[in-house]
Amino acid sequence: MTLAPADRADLADLVARYALHVDRRDLDALVGLFTEDAVLALPDPPRDLGPVRSHTGRAEIRDAMARLAAIPVTFHALAGHVFDAGPDPHTATGSVACVAHHLTERSPGEVTDLVWHLRYADSYLRDDDGVWRIRGRALQIDWIETRPVRRHRAEAEPRGDR
Repeated sequence: MTLAPADRADLADLVARYALHVDRRDLDALVGLFTEDAVLALPDPPRDLGPVRSHTGRAEIRDAMARLAAIPVTFHALAGHVFDAGPDPHTATGSVACVAHHLTERSPGEVTDLVWHLRYADSYLRDDDGVWRIRGRALQIDWIETRPVRRHRAEAEPRGDR
């Protein structure tokens, strides 16, 4: 069974909205991208680069993602994605490559870009209304680097009018 082009487009939009909502700190919109019982598995860098901490359900996912408030600016650049039909009807799997930038202030006036080169291993479920949602997402960091930052905006991108 293969995915229809419309399903592939919807899944690409879903993962792009995840990145956007994370960068804007729009937690309501972000958790709405997940099924009610979704599992988000995150690493514990720099010690563990693989997914070692699981958060189940929208409330736990919200709490985990709320920790981003400590980072003034993030920028998630999607580098590519591959989607396949899942084992059951209305399911799919995906591999999403991303470069995630996290600006941190190491000392007054010295800002560093902590860069994660990562992949998400995803599972998706299409609900009865035909909307795709993330059922499972496991983040694997491939490598970490740091870069100096010359100048940056002060905080997460404003949400703006929709």
